[in-house]
Amino acid sequence: MSTINQQRLINHFIELIKINSESRNEKAIAETLAEQLGELGFTVHRLPVPEAVSNGFNIYARLDGNINDTIAISCHMDTVNPGNDIEPIIEDGVIRSKGDTILGGDDKSGIAAIMEAVRCIQADNRDHKTIELAFTVHEEGGLQGSKLFDMSYITAEKAIVLDSGGAIGAIVTTAPGQQSLKVTITGKPAHAGLAPEEGINALTVAADAITNMRLSRIDEETTANIGVVQGGQVTNIVMPSLYLAAEARSLNDTKLERQTAHMIETFEQAAAKHGAQINIESSRSYNAYHIDDNDPHVQSIMSAFTANGLTPFTKSTGGGSDANVFNGNGLKTVNLSTGMSKVHTTEEFITVDDMTKITEFLYTFLCKND
Repeated sequence: MSTINQQRLINHFIELIKINSESRNEKAIAETLAEQLGELGFTVHRLPVPEAVSNGFNIYARLDGNINDTIAISCHMDTVNPGNDIEPIIEDGVIRSKGDTILGGDDKSGIAAIMEAVRCIQADNRDHKTIELAFTVHEEGGLQGSKLFDMSYITAEKAIVLDSGGAIGAIVTTAPGQQSLKVTITGKPAHAGLAPEEGINALTVAADAITNMRLSRIDEETTANIGVVQGGQVTNIVMPSLYLAAEARSLNDTKLERQTAHMIETFEQAAAKHGAQINIESSRSYNAYHIDDNDPHVQSIMSAFTANGLTPFTKSTGGGSDANVFNGNGLKTVNLSTGMSKVHTTEEFITVDDMTKITEFLYTFLCKND
């Protein structure tokens, strides 16, 4: 195990999180990373995406090795809001923002760890696997960058995504699929004071449906939520239309299909009951994945953690990541923790110790000849 240059690791991490890169605005971070990877000896390809997705680009980068093995490693370059003008603070080995923004460890901690591991491998003149990097844009808005990633560049048969929290050594081998629903209910306007009975209130239809709908925690594998409700402008008009955005998730595809069908049927029944019109767009955001604990890819990762004195463990998660998309494209992918905590909040933090540990793991794993 190499002695990681901890100060260089943290300095690079701080440099990256100070670059504004909220979803759709990844141009600056992508250009910075493309240049830095080139300086490390990677062959870098800037993969275009539609302007509606990002003003930046996905990155594919390759560093040939002299161990007969190839691994793809991925992180996303975007952050959630509020993620501009981040001012990091380091106190007692903990890195956080000053409190009015997120930190950006999701997912720049993974990027910094990868690049520091490579720097140390090169400084130590170690043999290593061929490394393929897939850095994506707009992950936080529905895994958009990975869905557009040109997989023809990837030659590896297995991959690691560094985009999870928890203890270092956590290996996410199971993650849910997600179905998205966009629902528009069209009722009938009427004056709320003079003739309310002549109207059809779209909100009443939605309330009826939601009252009869299974939501929140359905079982140990399945959840459902209505997260967006938009409608109405004034109080003296019976609400003529309403838009809702909902989702269902499950580790089990059959359960996901059953929950989705239940939600659609409940909306349709409520609309028919009240004489309203309804339009429902249902689409699969991403599929579930499960990789067995005994899979050689998982076992190799666990072996590298163990070699570093850590206790690896596999787990499932209720969230999606680029790993879902890559698995759906036939690239066997697990998601590893970088130690990030309270992500997507202004209380987000990560410890210097955890960042060092995941970097040490990468060094060991990349130099490990199975």
